[in-house]
This record gives sequence, structure tokens and C-alpha cells, in this order.
Amino acid sequence: MDISFLGGPAPQRGVGVVAPFDFALDRELWRWVPDEVSLHMTRTPYVPVEVSLDLARMVSEHETLGEAVRTLNAIAPEVVAYACTSGSFVGGVAGERAMCEAMTWAGAVPSVTTSGALLDALTELGAHRVALVTPYTVSVTRALEEYVAEGGVTVTGCAFMGLTRHIWKVPYREVAEMARRAVPHPGAADALFISCTNLPTYDVIPQLEAELRMPVISANQVTMWAALRRLGTRAVGPYQALTDPAARTGPAVPGPAGPVLPETPDVPGTEQQQEGWT
Repeated sequence: MDISFLGGPAPQRGVGVVAPFDFALDRELWRWVPDEVSLHMTRTPYVPVEVSLDLARMVSEHETLGEAVRTLNAIAPEVVAYACTSGSFVGGVAGERAMCEAMTWAGAVPSVTTSGALLDALTELGAHRVALVTPYTVSVTRALEEYVAEGGVTVTGCAFMGLTRHIWKVPYREVAEMARRAVPHPGAADALFISCTNLPTYDVIPQLEAELRMPVISANQVTMWAALRRLGTRAVGPYQALTDPAARTGPAVPGPAGPVLPETPDVPGTEQQQEGWT
């Protein structure tokens, strides 16, 4: 059978992704990626520690990052992204920049991190006041607030879930409820950031933007947006203010203000150390 007429495959551009060992949302990252780009994933080594500031420090050590990036060098990605929010804000703004330098040195390509991408995305959207939603405990959440403030952005409200594991199992409806606590009324902030690359957000972003009447950005979204921007291409995300400029004026989606969220089953036995908002 002659298949020469098929041609191809089309040229591929690569984004290397370094994620913590417990990262479970590979398929969500791919939803922001255009067809001509491939994600090349690698993970940091396992450590028997639950989500905490200690874990954030362990999965962001420069030696660990360098080894992870070197595993991608044979594939020759054009950019490397570190997909972890807490791991990239735990050292503050200077620590985040040092992480990028360490990854670029190991891979000889531009590097981005989730927390660096967060500040870039807020600048892109012209947001000077931000509300936060996190799945973290209070100590990790406070470290994020300090990082954002150091970046020159005012935190106007915050809601956190108090989780130390199984974050990827949180249903969309719980994410939406936390968003409403962090933003009690439209105009309370210029934007809402939903933290943690292990927290599912893709489908909830347009509905929350419509309800809250403000840009809603998430950890995985800003990571892919920043990495793809380094390639000179755009992330795929219809009706999301960051990735779709047409969505930055007026409601993000047509229809009633209340979100219609996909059904996700509740997670029995999910541990919560504490939950709250400020």
C-alpha cells in the first residue's frame, strides 16, 4: 500500500516540563497546547513528605532541577517550564529567578516557572489587586501571599482548603465555592488566581470569569501561557481572559451569571487540615 501521498508528520516544537513527583494533571496541561507543540514531561524524585513548605523546598532544589532538565536535553525542547507553584514561590522573587537561571544553565534553553508566570500574567492583564484560592495549609498560603506582595501586587482576599495530599481529586464545585469566598463581590479584586498545578481548573475558568466579572487565572494556565509565549505561539483556551484577548472585555461566556460546572464526584476521605479565608 502506497502511503507516500500522506506526507508528514508535521514539524514538532517541544516544551520540556519539570513537575513534582506527585503531579497528576498531565492531561490538563495538554488542553492549553496547540497541535504543533508537544510536551515532554519529567518529574522530580519521590520524597515521603506531604504538601508543605518543606516539600516545596525539596522539589525546587537546584541540583534536583538540574538533573530533571538534563533528562530532557536529548529531546531538545525549545523552552523548559517548572510546573509547581509552591516550589517556585517558596524562595521569594529572588529564589524564583535563581531557579530559572539554574534550569537554563542545565538545559541551555529559556526557562519559566509557575510563580514567575503568575506575576507576568498579572502584568499582562493590568491587575494590581489579586484574590487568591489555594488548596494549601495556612503556612503555605501565607508564603504565596508574601511572594505576590513582594512582586508588587496587593492581595485583597484569600481562601484556602487546608489539604496536604490528593489535591488533584478536588471537584470543580469546591474550587468555585472557594473562589466566591475569596471574591465576595465583583470589583473586590482586579483578578483571581487559583494556585497549585495539581488543582484542576481548565473547565471552571470561563464560568468563574462570567460570574465574578474579572480575569481568572490558574497555575497550569499561566505556566503553559508563559512557556508557549517563549515559543512565539499562543496557548489554547477559549473564553479565558489570559489566553483569549477577546474575552477581556465583558462577560467571558454568554448566558446566566451563575456558573454551570461539570459534575465531578466528591472525594471520600479527602484529608483537610484546615479551611478558611481572609
